[in-house]
Amino acid sequence: MDISLTEFMEGQLKQTASAFHRYMYDRVNWDARMFGLVGPRGVGKSTMVLQYIEEHRAERRMLYVAADHLYFSSHTLVETVDEFVKEDGEQFFVDEIHKYDNWSRELKQIYDSYPELKVGFTGSSVLDIYKGFADLSRRAPVFTMQGLSFREYLTLFHGITAPVYALDAVLHHEARLEDVAHPLPLFRDYLERGYYPFSGESGFEMRLRQVVNQTMEVDIPQYANMNASTGRKLKKLLAVIAQSVPFKPVMDSLASVIGVSRNVLPDYFLYMEQAGMIGQLRDDTGGIRGVGKVEKVYLDNPTLAFLLGHESADIGNIRETFFYNQMRVTQDVISSRISDFEIGGKTFEVGGRKKGKKQIADAGEGYVVRDDIEYGSGNIIPLWAFGLTY
Repeated sequence: MDISLTEFMEGQLKQTASAFHRYMYDRVNWDARMFGLVGPRGVGKSTMVLQYIEEHRAERRMLYVAADHLYFSSHTLVETVDEFVKEDGEQFFVDEIHKYDNWSRELKQIYDSYPELKVGFTGSSVLDIYKGFADLSRRAPVFTMQGLSFREYLTLFHGITAPVYALDAVLHHEARLEDVAHPLPLFRDYLERGYYPFSGESGFEMRLRQVVNQTMEVDIPQYANMNASTGRKLKKLLAVIAQSVPFKPVMDSLASVIGVSRNVLPDYFLYMEQAGMIGQLRDDTGGIRGVGKVEKVYLDNPTLAFLLGHESADIGNIRETFFYNQMRVTQDVISSRISDFEIGGKTFEVGGRKKGKKQIADAGEGYVVRDDIEYGSGNIIPLWAFGLTY
């Protein structure tokens, strides 16, 4: 293999800490002939792949490359894989695959031509991965990874370990933080800056703004073939959402503010959702997950809401954003006709310490999810406990 590729991999491995594994580490089928790992920028996909390589490289010969490495300005992925296989290579990883032209076509060729090779690829531009996935859908499972749960944040930044609790365990008050006397201060910090694994690094806020800018100004416009002016309108739309969430989008008024046709707004919202900038809460009219009518729009996660909302970030909105963000990883969350959310026939009303039970009075099985409390009882559940579910 070209020495520059080997040196690049070794350099990346030296910078990778292995003490903490993300929740997806044990869910990915690392032995699949081919698989994809996608998710919003900055949630730790590359780190997880490098951890796997470091911990298993004694078992098989592996190579990790970045799709935007200078080497690929004069070489193709197929040529690189061919050389790697001839040198008894067994497992090949490509990071940021969406930065490589015609990636899906070449991965299909690699899959068909080298049946003994295991291939993994990552992509931060979820949109481009979805777009190119048609050629690979029958060949490669794609795993989607989100940001840190409250449980993962506690482990990564504070060394506090807790098991993963199923939703039913949370509702039966079984969720515990044995080593934490008072969880609320830690929970407050998580909401403000705990969703991204790089939040402990210096310049966190600047880097997160770069993630937002890259997503809104590059990823989405490239995917949707937008010109620069349309890309700027898209960013303006995100700013409007940040000042209004959660809200039910009124397309006519939004179109007037942004200066676009109302007919394109649903596409813009979908692009932002798939790119990890917003979340769209839907009702059950679609019959299956993700196709119901949009009832509310949230920013994707609490940390993003604090960054974009500044001092105007409303704590009520932050609470709902947290609940929806954490629950969607393991549950089908839809809007409730009588309250905030519904999961599997259970109704959830989210609020502060004094939130009452009026909204769930007519629910068959209803729960009040309260912030600012350490413990719950009956059908009153502390909000922080829902961050222990992945």
